[in-house]
Amino acid sequence: MNEPIPVSRAVDHGTAKLMPDVDRERAWLLTVDGAPQSYVDLDEPTHLEFEYARRLGHVLDVAGEPGAPLDAVHLGGGAMTLPRYLAVTRPGSRQDVVEADAGLAALVAEVLPLPAGGGVAVHTVDARAWLEAASDSSADVVVGDVFGGSQVPAHLTTVGYVDEVARVLRGGGVYLANLADAAPFAFLRSQVATVGTRFAEVVLVAEPAVLRGRRFGNVVVAASDRALDIPALTRAVAGDPFPARVVRGEALRRWVGEARPVSEVTAVPSPLPPSGAFAVG
Repeated sequence: MNEPIPVSRAVDHGTAKLMPDVDRERAWLLTVDGAPQSYVDLDEPTHLEFEYARRLGHVLDVAGEPGAPLDAVHLGGGAMTLPRYLAVTRPGSRQDVVEADAGLAALVAEVLPLPAGGGVAVHTVDARAWLEAASDSSADVVVGDVFGGSQVPAHLTTVGYVDEVARVLRGGGVYLANLADAAPFAFLRSQVATVGTRFAEVVLVAEPAVLRGRRFGNVVVAASDRALDIPALTRAVAGDPFPARVVRGEALRRWVGEARPVSEVTAVPSPLPPSGAFAVG
């Protein structure tokens, strides 16, 4: 059998590289302009290599009855890590993946194709534009994991965007987002305030070192108009190889402080990570 070889290609928003993992036979790392975007093990799609992906997976695990199918929208596709995960952990799920970079979507489809009949439809369009055209109450979960380069685009950070997410979700649905920031967390605090304008339950899931301001890192925000299974989520993230905390309720309100929701006028992209924070050689 031929050994897999790295693939590098110019895509719409930079240079994408797919690099095989020497320790796992059919696993691949996707980077765009040197920043890690996704990790996929084709033989074991439930293996989530990145910490933030595992935390998103833990939220998906408690987003409905265990193992029951979900109607899911993934804003940001990358190498389709979470759609592959959900297809296995919740068979029969119907999933829409929205990936603005058509070149990247084509590369992934060519080198790391999704299994046939997996219930996943890929749309190459801007995430907010797709969301605004989607039907009311049509999804059980919406996953926001969109990075233009290493930043969340400004138009995906506003009250208007969150309004669209809430409109598309069914009652009891769950919104979850992968965000990145560092102390003093101006961006992240404003995002929690923004999500809180439409959802009664908002939680942060993050490594304690990140929350203490010791380093730049990814934080998962999860939200719903119903109570989430916090005990199950807390156990899952605490048992991770890199344990995380769940922050909610009054503790989260104190952490957010005086941060204000983001309007279309005040919106800015998420902060750039420090040089070398996520770089892969």
